[in-house]
Amino acid sequence: MTIPIKNPDEQNKMRIAGRLAADALDMIEEFVQPGISTAELDRICHDFITNEQGAIPAPLNYRGFPKSICTSINHVVCHGIPGDRVLKTGDSLNIDITVIKDGFHGDTSRMFFAGKPSVIAKRLSDVAYESMWLGIEQLCHGKYLGDVGHAIQSYAEKNRFSVVREFCGHGIGRYFHEDPQVLHYGKAGTGIELKSGMTLTIEPMINSGKSDIKILPDGWTVVTKDHGLSAQWEHTVLITDDGYEVLTLGKNHR
Repeated sequence: MTIPIKNPDEQNKMRIAGRLAADALDMIEEFVQPGISTAELDRICHDFITNEQGAIPAPLNYRGFPKSICTSINHVVCHGIPGDRVLKTGDSLNIDITVIKDGFHGDTSRMFFAGKPSVIAKRLSDVAYESMWLGIEQLCHGKYLGDVGHAIQSYAEKNRFSVVREFCGHGIGRYFHEDPQVLHYGKAGTGIELKSGMTLTIEPMINSGKSDIKILPDGWTVVTKDHGLSAQWEHTVLITDDGYEVLTLGKNHR
């Protein structure tokens, strides 16, 4: 396994790509309302990324994925394909955006709600959010990937939710998915040693019920087997000499 270490110039390009991805999520927030289709959200994001940012939406045609963003509603865990589905009041929605700018990727996702969410949907989103940050806070030169997974798993399970195990975070840079895989569960002090200059995504998928998932016949859409809700937040993070730098911070989100 070869894990790319980004030099200062590459780190700066990662910052730019990460900023653009976060800006796209900031832009789309006002459009997430009951009555809009996920296809329309995809169109708005595609036009913004290509026309306003001069960037490339990385998911489009990636391994055959047909759209520019992923839209995962309610019990959809990840990789939801935008289409005719219209948002209803109370729906929870994860929008996952990855852009390519000057050959480098910025990858981030965020939870949105169409109108007022249910109590369980809001709590699940909050726990997924805090789980992500607890994982990010483990990122430091000399620590281990297992520290990240342990922090996420411990918090999610303490709150009686479950962690999806079949999908994980990843290295990112010139390629959408690079080594290493970043598991969102694990044992502290185990796994690959983290080094300054690594860029990783931390993106735990947290379920309200059991962790079991299945992939729909379209080959992409991942759902919970028990139809319980799922929530996910994601940031792209650079490991530095003395900690970490989050490259995909939005205007109103730490």
